[in-house]
Amino acid sequence: MATTLPESEFDARLAEVRGRLADTDADAATFFNATNIEYLSGFHHIQTERPVVLAVTQDGMEITVPRLEVERVEPNPRIDAVHHYFDYPQGRPIETAAAMLDGMGVESVVSDADGAPGVMGYEGPALSEFVEVDDQSWVDRMRWEKTDSEVDLVRESAKWANLAHRYLADYTEVGAHPVTVSQRATTDASRAMLDALGDRYAVRTRGSGPVHAGYISGEETALPHGHTPNERLAEGDVLITGASANVDGYHSELERTMFVGEPSDEQVHYFELMLEAQDVAIDALGPGASIAGVDEAVHDYFVEQGIEDTAQHHVGHNIGLGGHEPPYIDRGWDDYEYVDEGDEVMAAGQIYTIEPGVYTDEYGYRHSDTIAITESGVEWLTYFPRDLESNVIR
Repeated sequence: MATTLPESEFDARLAEVRGRLADTDADAATFFNATNIEYLSGFHHIQTERPVVLAVTQDGMEITVPRLEVERVEPNPRIDAVHHYFDYPQGRPIETAAAMLDGMGVESVVSDADGAPGVMGYEGPALSEFVEVDDQSWVDRMRWEKTDSEVDLVRESAKWANLAHRYLADYTEVGAHPVTVSQRATTDASRAMLDALGDRYAVRTRGSGPVHAGYISGEETALPHGHTPNERLAEGDVLITGASANVDGYHSELERTMFVGEPSDEQVHYFELMLEAQDVAIDALGPGASIAGVDEAVHDYFVEQGIEDTAQHHVGHNIGLGGHEPPYIDRGWDDYEYVDEGDEVMAAGQIYTIEPGVYTDEYGYRHSDTIAITESGVEWLTYFPRDLESNVIR
């Protein structure tokens, strides 16, 4: 079982960035996005009002962090030097990063942003006030296709998500509260994962478990991003579930539509329409398949069935270090700003959630499966049963 990325992954990523850098006139590449920094260096942090800046040259990699991250980043073997400011706003994060670049002999950079993102109240100067800046989105694009090692981590995530989802189903009963069922399934699956992996589990959480499972119920299911209601489960309730696990920062997505007790004829009708829509999408997947075309195929199916007004979102999205990553399976994908020639079609190594939904005035119906595109077709990574009978809780 794969639980961490091998060192060779980071070597290959850094080599690709340096190859791209060599094709520019810039002295360095800089990165402000927390996920991009993690992807290149393995240093993961929470993006707050305190900027972190990673700089890559042809012969070195250095980082600027707030004081509170120094001890966390210093052991990182890939980073040659750590620079820090005390805090924000009393510190000067961008000025510290500019001094780092000056010490590296850098006068011009290509960057994933012209300064830190304005989150949690951060307001700071642009990096271009100190050095010449051109933009690049290299790592964003590199993350689209996963290597075999990355797919292994998502596959491992799906295994523990499946266990958590089984616990969800087992613990659900009339009169139970969805919050406590979700907490129990999450805790038990996390305990099983930690017991099984032991010290092979790469720490990625702060107090919470490595596995998460839960659901929304009742009328909240009619909202794709509904909240868990403060209502105990009753006979006839519809559930939309979700389960995932964090494996060295990588995630999968498993969702099912379930019923508490025997579903009504109307509920069965919409469940079957949803399931067929997911089949339509999955049948359209594969290397070289039009990304926009997959969403178009589902839209055409909804129109054919006369239920296009029940759709509230596109078919799915790429997944990996981020819960949502491009490419997006959307009819507008061909016009998306990141698309270069050839990027309008699916490629081996991309991993998608396939989750077309049907939403009536009363309930919602959605499965989500995580599926990898391979050289010859697809590989299902999630595997909890999809059929109606397996998703009725009696």
